[in-house]
Amino acid sequence: MTAPHEFSALDQYRHLQRGELGVVELTRHYLDRIEASNGDLGAFFTVTAERALERARHVESQVPRSTRLWGLPFADKDLWRRQGVRTTFGSRAFADFVPDTSDELPRVLDEAGGVSLGKTATPEFGMTSHSETVIAAPARNPWNLDLGPGGSSGGAAAAVSAGMLPFAPGSDGGGSIRIPAAACGLVGI
Repeated sequence: MTAPHEFSALDQYRHLQRGELGVVELTRHYLDRIEASNGDLGAFFTVTAERALERARHVESQVPRSTRLWGLPFADKDLWRRQGVRTTFGSRAFADFVPDTSDELPRVLDEAGGVSLGKTATPEFGMTSHSETVIAAPARNPWNLDLGPGGSSGGAAAAVSAGMLPFAPGSDGGGSIRIPAAACGLVGI
């Protein structure tokens, strides 16, 4: 049988819509993949497993299926604040910062019915084209662990390429989506 992560994000959404996959089931699948692979890849700075499962249960029972991302797991780039979740901006200066409010992008993704699984790796303040920082091990390229995934959305690209997420939002001020997408064999928009 084909595993959920082997389908495109669009196909996963269709399976969710038809009831062939449950939101909690899909969330657990990705959390298991993160637990198995993140130690080698360093794609995530923070994994919010309990919070993600709580959100998945809420989406499955309370959020209309008509929302644009209903039940699809994703992760926030660690440059975006999410209320109650450690947000480091890839910097030692913010290693223990937990914001009281969320930025617009996490709010929009929640309103669309998505399920955040945590925070993906990024260089300090997203300022370089590699995903290395002093607060965590460097993000690695899933195709060759001796290489990096680029940056600044390198953690996001590594996670998608390794099948730890169906999609991930990034930000691009100077190649920060395009470089990791190219390095990890993905399409970045």
